[in-house]
Amino acid sequence: MTKSIGILTSGGDSPGLNAAIRGVGKSALNHYGMQLIGFRDGFRGLMENRFMRMEAGDLSDILTRGGTLLGTSRDKPHRMPVGGKVQDMTDVIVGNYHDNHLDVLVCLGGGGTQKNALRLKEKGLNIITLPKTIDNDVALTDITFGFDTALGIATDAIDRLHSTAHSHHRIIVVEIMGHRAGWLALGAGIAGGADVILIPEIPYTVESVAEAIRERSRRGKSFSIVAIAEGALSVHEHAEQLEAQKKKEGKKKEGKKTEPEVASETQYAEKTVRLAKQLELLTGLEARITILGHLQRGGIPSAADRLLATRLGTACSDLIDKGHYGVMVAARGDSTKAVALEEVAGKVKTVPPDHPWVQSARNIGTSLGD
Repeated sequence: MTKSIGILTSGGDSPGLNAAIRGVGKSALNHYGMQLIGFRDGFRGLMENRFMRMEAGDLSDILTRGGTLLGTSRDKPHRMPVGGKVQDMTDVIVGNYHDNHLDVLVCLGGGGTQKNALRLKEKGLNIITLPKTIDNDVALTDITFGFDTALGIATDAIDRLHSTAHSHHRIIVVEIMGHRAGWLALGAGIAGGADVILIPEIPYTVESVAEAIRERSRRGKSFSIVAIAEGALSVHEHAEQLEAQKKKEGKKKEGKKTEPEVASETQYAEKTVRLAKQLELLTGLEARITILGHLQRGGIPSAADRLLATRLGTACSDLIDKGHYGVMVAARGDSTKAVALEEVAGKVKTVPPDHPWVQSARNIGTSLGD
């Protein structure tokens, strides 16, 4: 019998999503003779049963487009705002899956999507996921699609900031996305020649950053570029976070309900502004801030992301043909590997302190603030 695939994109938008949809869809339709239904706006569209039946023509001319033609949202099946209050809509989603006679649901997304997909698997649905995020922090995959494009955008921004920093003898603090993992800031900082790189995995002291800038001044350098991941923490902030985490774990052991703490973009920006002001006071140099924000998510996906998304998408169709469900399609070298959702969900791929990128940064004299 012809298999019917449901597909959705969830979480933040990312370059390469359309390429992945195309990879899944074209191989499923043309090679395996399957059917494809696209659900709009992530899990919310599945809950509201808003979908489009996708034919080959719908997949034409989308390879180079940024964003996602299906739309996306951050709604979670078990915590979805409906009618003015947050409700568990998992059973509605399960019902719509069966009402549409789906054989499998393909979910394209990052860490949150992997957890939500696992919840649906545990409800008896056939699920396959593809790892998407510009942060590159999904566990057990070499790389996520969207990362390479964002890395290029952030690197280009740092390249452009060098000229204005040099001309005005300033400190330029550039905030790069990555609230849990520092892959993007670290990679762009190295590729763009930043003088200081601050990432969540390595707590910094403002004095160490200031001393690195003062040392550059003593060597006749009139400017400095500081690349900071939005989730980077000072030693003091890191200690506070650990203490808060201990209290939260204590409440869980006591059976008390805890709400997830998610910092807003405004809070990240406030921290970056505070750092810039501190550096001005400690170095005597004028500081300016550039927050790249959603520029990093937009635009045409790079060739590497198009290739990766297509590889993962076609591998997904192969797994569907074999009836291999409950997995994420991970990138492994030039190939792919099906990894059980239980092994991926709830885990974050952070930058190891001894990672080659970290060592390379230190060896060329880049300060990591520690």
